[in-house]
Amino acid sequence: MNAKLRLSAVFVKYMCTFAVIMEALEAMLTRRSVRAYTDEMPPRELIDKVVEAGMYAPTGKNTQSPTIVVVTNRALRDELSRLNAEVIGKDFDPFYGAPCIIIVLADRNCNRSHGTYINDGSLVLGNMMNAAHALGLGSCWIHRARQIFASERGQELLRQWGIEGDIEGIGHLALGYAAKEPAPASPRKEGYVRYVE
Repeated sequence: MNAKLRLSAVFVKYMCTFAVIMEALEAMLTRRSVRAYTDEMPPRELIDKVVEAGMYAPTGKNTQSPTIVVVTNRALRDELSRLNAEVIGKDFDPFYGAPCIIIVLADRNCNRSHGTYINDGSLVLGNMMNAAHALGLGSCWIHRARQIFASERGQELLRQWGIEGDIEGIGHLALGYAAKEPAPASPRKEGYVRYVE
């Protein structure tokens, strides 16, 4: 291969890498929380890709403290919705009709000296939200997992799922197809970033 062809191949590789980086950044900048879903369950292949992105989120000292539970069973999904609403004393669907709920739990005993289990689980949720958007799915982080899995019923569910340890619920991810376009991003606040040079 002559020098001109080698240079051309390097340029093509560089441009492809640049395009992938730009695509990833675009997904991060355009992702929005979706608060209305269709009933259509995403294909298992897409759910698996979202979950895989969560599995590769960084964790403190690589302890991998989180556990991910994917709920596609409608009866269980509806029960989790009811338990979630009860935490705040309301009667509504906190999952906004999403057919798939992904629960992120974390073991408090992992890396206890550094106490990163909440950070670990939060990064898992963040990765999954960005991956969902990149794959054409909507998602929304739903709180109150801590209260649900500290309850008697939550503890029973953990036992049924074979999850042991000092477990805390970090969050739920509502996942599915958006029923409508989410609102555009609000402007970023003044002073969000400070540079100290």
